[in-house]
Amino acid sequence: MEPVRSFIAIELPDDLKLRLTQLVTELKRDGPPAVKWVNPESIHLTLKFLGNIAAERIEAVTGAMEEAARGIAPFRLRAQGLGVFPNLKRAQVAWVGINGEVERLNRLQKQLESELARLGFSPESRAFTPHLTLARLKNYASPDERQHFGRLISSREFTAGDIEVAAVSLMKSQLTRSGAIYSRLSRTELKRK
Repeated sequence: MEPVRSFIAIELPDDLKLRLTQLVTELKRDGPPAVKWVNPESIHLTLKFLGNIAAERIEAVTGAMEEAARGIAPFRLRAQGLGVFPNLKRAQVAWVGINGEVERLNRLQKQLESELARLGFSPESRAFTPHLTLARLKNYASPDERQHFGRLISSREFTAGDIEVAAVSLMKSQLTRSGAIYSRLSRTELKRK
């Protein structure tokens, strides 16, 4: 069987995807042409990118997700604020921030890292910064386009409804010419005990 490009994420509710669609539509009007926008239907909160894994490891990864979710009750997050990585002058990625019960989210993410390390997945070297990716600037974007895009994003405000986090999903990412197509491989409910 061929490897499966995958990641673990929190899927977003439909009402938030609708608000993100409206936001992207507004931003596209003023954004530079060197921007690749993420399809709002595909936006999710990534907890861990796994890369290519053997299909027969999906069950073990799901087991690690179940262990990580044990002892974490469902919680609420909020999509709020806009920003760019790495900074406003050299904008590369535009994002929506995540607020709310972030300490529970961080605990869940750390437990996932720990459980997945037991399966041989390398821990992420960068600190976990929860966000929803809206767009990426293409490599050929000029410094002026990057600054313009940084100013555009920082000049806007965005707040959406709460995200009820009751589960995490193992997702498959299939790369195509028109962008990535995501499908759920498994889902693990959060459990208080």
